[in-house]
Amino acid sequence: MRTFVQVLVNTAIANITTSFLWFALTFWVYLETRSVLATGIIGGAYMLLIAFFAMLFGTIVDRHRKLQVMVFSSLVTLGSFVIAGVLYLVQPESALLDLGGPWFWAFSGIILFGSVVEHMRNIALSTTVTLLVPEERHANANGMVGTVQGVAFIVTSVFSGLAIGLLGMGWTLVIAITLTLVALVHLFFLRVPEERPIPAEGERMSTIDFRGSVAAVRRAPGLFALILFSTLNNLIGGVYMALMDPYGLTIFSVEVWGIVLGVTATGFIIGGLVIAKFGLGKNPIRTMLLVVIGMGLLGSFFTIREWWPLYALGIWAYMTLIPVVEASEQTVIQKVVPFQRQGRVFGFAAAVESAAAPVTAFLIAPIAQFWIIPYMESEGGQATWGWVLGDGDARGIALVFFFAGLIMVALAILAFRTRSYRLLSAEYQGGRGANDEGETDASRAGPGDEPGPAGETRPVDQTAAVDDSTDDPAQRTR
Repeated sequence: MRTFVQVLVNTAIANITTSFLWFALTFWVYLETRSVLATGIIGGAYMLLIAFFAMLFGTIVDRHRKLQVMVFSSLVTLGSFVIAGVLYLVQPESALLDLGGPWFWAFSGIILFGSVVEHMRNIALSTTVTLLVPEERHANANGMVGTVQGVAFIVTSVFSGLAIGLLGMGWTLVIAITLTLVALVHLFFLRVPEERPIPAEGERMSTIDFRGSVAAVRRAPGLFALILFSTLNNLIGGVYMALMDPYGLTIFSVEVWGIVLGVTATGFIIGGLVIAKFGLGKNPIRTMLLVVIGMGLLGSFFTIREWWPLYALGIWAYMTLIPVVEASEQTVIQKVVPFQRQGRVFGFAAAVESAAAPVTAFLIAPIAQFWIIPYMESEGGQATWGWVLGDGDARGIALVFFFAGLIMVALAILAFRTRSYRLLSAEYQGGRGANDEGETDASRAGPGDEPGPAGETRPVDQTAAVDDSTDDPAQRTR
C-alpha cells in the first residue's frame, strides 16, 4: 500500500503539470482571440488524441512493467514541453495565436501531445490498484485516486489562471517543464514489485492489440455496455469542455476564474474521500447511472440564470460526482477482467469514452459560435427563452447547457432498462469474473498460469486437477 501511495503521488504531480499547461493554453488562447471555436478545437483535439492513442497506451501498459511505462511517458512529455518552449522563444506570440497559420497548430499540437502521452500513466495507475491493493479495498483505492485528482485540479485551476494573468505563457512553460522533470527524477527512486509481463499462449505481440482488447471486453457480459454507460458522461462532457471556460471568462476575470475552478474542485476531493471511506455500494453500475442522472440535472440548471454563485455551486456539485463515475467503472473492470489484460481494457475504454467528447466539442463549438449565441442575443431568442434562462451576456451558452443536461438524464434512464445493465450487475455481484462460457479468472490468466497475490501469475502443474472445494489455499484458485 505504501508503494501504491508513492505511485499515486507521483502521478498526481504529473497530472498537475500537464493539466496546468493545458488549462493555461486554453485560457491564453481565449483571452487573446475571444474565440469559442478556438477553445472548442483545443479541448476537442485533446480528447481526440486520447481516443486515438488510448488503445496503443493500453497495449504498452500490458506488455511492460508499469514503472517502465511511467518513466517512458514522463520522458516523452518532457521532450514535448521543451520543444513547445523553444517554439515560444523563436516565434512571436502573434504567429502562435494565428488560427489560420501553421504555428498555432504546431505549438498547441505539441503541448497537447505531451499532455496526452501522460495519460498513459493514468492507465498504468489503474492497473497498479489491482497489482498492489487487496481486492476488497479496490473501490477505496479508486476513491483515493479521485481525491488526488481533485487536489491536482485545484492546484491546476488556481495556478493556471494566475500564471497566465500575472506571468504570461512563457513562464508558464518554464514551470511546466520544471515540474515534469521533478516527477521524472522521483520515478527513478521508486520500486514497484512486478514480474516481467509474458503474453498468454496464442496472443500476438502487436503494437496495438485491438483484437485482444475486444476479446477481453467480450469475456465479461455487459462490460462493453458499462463502457458505453461511462461514455454518457463524456458525451455531454464535450459540451462543457468547449463552453465552460468561455462562460466562466464571461463573468469572471482570468485570475478569479482560475480561483473559482480551484475552489469548486474541492468537490473532487470530497467525492473521492466519500468513496475511499464508504465504497460504492453493492452495485457500482447502478450507483454510476444514478450519479449520471444527477450530473445531467446539474448541467441543465447551473446556468439557468447568470448568477456567479449559482454557476460556482453547480460546478462544485458536478465535480463531487465525477469521481463516483470514474471509480465505478474502474472498480468493475478491476474485478471482472484479469490483471494481464486490464491495460488493454482500460485503454479500450478510454478510446471509446474519449472519442465522444471531441465529437460534441467539435460539433457544438461552431454551432454555438455562429448560430446559438447570435440567436440568443437577438430579440427573438430572448423572447422565446428568456423566461427560462433570464438575461445576460452568455445566454446562448446557457441554452446549450440546458438541453445537453436533459439529454444526459434521458440516456441514463434508458440505460437502466437495458439487458446489459442486468447482466453486468449480476456478474459483478456474483464475483466470479466469468465469461459467457463460464470461464473463470484463473482460466483466463493464460495456459500454465494461476493468479497469485496482487494479480501476479505463477506456473501450475497442469496435470493436477484443482479442487475448488479444498481447504488448502495452495490448491484453490481464486
